[in-house]
Amino acid sequence: MTTMTARLSAMMFLQFFIWGGWFVTLGTFLASNLGASGGQIGMAFSTQSWGAIIAPFVIGLIADRFFNAERILAVLHLVGAVLLYQLYRAPDFSTFYPFVLAYMMVYMPTLALVNSVAFRQMSDPALEFSRIRVWGTIGWIVAGVVISFVFAWDSPAVISSGGLRNTFLMSAIASLMLGLYSFTLPRTAPLKGEAGSGGLKQMLGLDALGLLKDRSYLVFFIASILICIPLAFYYQNANPFLAEIGVTNPTAKMAIGQVSEVLFMLLLPLFIHRFGIKIALLVGMLAWALRYLLFAYGNNGDQAFMLFTGIALHGICYDFFFVSGQIYTDAKASERFRSSAQGLITLATYGLGMLIGFWVAGQVTDYYAATTGSHDWKSIWLFPAGFALAIFFCFSLAFKGREAAVVQTTV
Repeated sequence: MTTMTARLSAMMFLQFFIWGGWFVTLGTFLASNLGASGGQIGMAFSTQSWGAIIAPFVIGLIADRFFNAERILAVLHLVGAVLLYQLYRAPDFSTFYPFVLAYMMVYMPTLALVNSVAFRQMSDPALEFSRIRVWGTIGWIVAGVVISFVFAWDSPAVISSGGLRNTFLMSAIASLMLGLYSFTLPRTAPLKGEAGSGGLKQMLGLDALGLLKDRSYLVFFIASILICIPLAFYYQNANPFLAEIGVTNPTAKMAIGQVSEVLFMLLLPLFIHRFGIKIALLVGMLAWALRYLLFAYGNNGDQAFMLFTGIALHGICYDFFFVSGQIYTDAKASERFRSSAQGLITLATYGLGMLIGFWVAGQVTDYYAATTGSHDWKSIWLFPAGFALAIFFCFSLAFKGREAAVVQTTV
């Protein structure tokens, strides 16, 4: 590993350690320590979507035009450290929510900034980037292991005493470290000649809207938004579900999903080359339905293997649909609009799709809690399972068969 690769890998490690250090256990913390309802928890998680919607403005109007990417990255993470510390101190949800909203609007743009810093230092991004980006996934995994096995903050006794609050303090310290470290990163000057030429329409990916005239891509685009509803149930409910049914060290065990993500990322190009993009997308959709069925009927006793299988399916759920979708979008778009097309699908999924998804997940969770007086997890998980299955069948019928091999020659 070269010195530059090591420096960029450290950046990625801290970037995703910060996010994984508090986001996974957010639902459990809000329900157990702040007494938040399902709707309020959905509001907190949906701040990720608001951040994703704001991010193109931050990158396009500021980072790409006026300031070095590494300096903006440093400032945003230093501000983020302050906001995370305020989350650590927040006594109730009404105090907590404005700070988490502000934090996600600060954090989400940094996802693009770390990529910008990394790509500008590479001579062959296709070969080099995955080796650096994988350290981000490792950072997320390490955060879960630290929470569960080093400090045991997600054990029932510690949760009841408010120990999960410390996840925000840990992430604040990591954010401070990355903020200071970012000032030492290689100079990444704004690309003034390229960035501002397309205006606001290009920044938001709106000049790629012509892709929606293609019936097959329109079907995929709608399915991408809808599949974010089942996705939101996992982010919002998985950790509280595992903790409530008595699974020990749930945060570390959920990191199995990130290990799976790395493995299936390596297998995905081979799968697409052999079976085509349509089958990859359909497998990803079906995996979401299967995951939630496993959660609905698994338990912490003799059916515990069903829970861990559901967690391990994360690699197929995420890679085979979302990463395949990015590849499909790249193949469908002309060279002129490829960046804009990626911006459009990101805005649609992590912005609009997840915003709807977290709202639906909150309403469904509240409905079954109000009906039974406690969480009816079987019913809660059957809802996204059925929803994902419906999308699977509709998509498989509507998506033209001739699209199956669209990118076989490009992977």
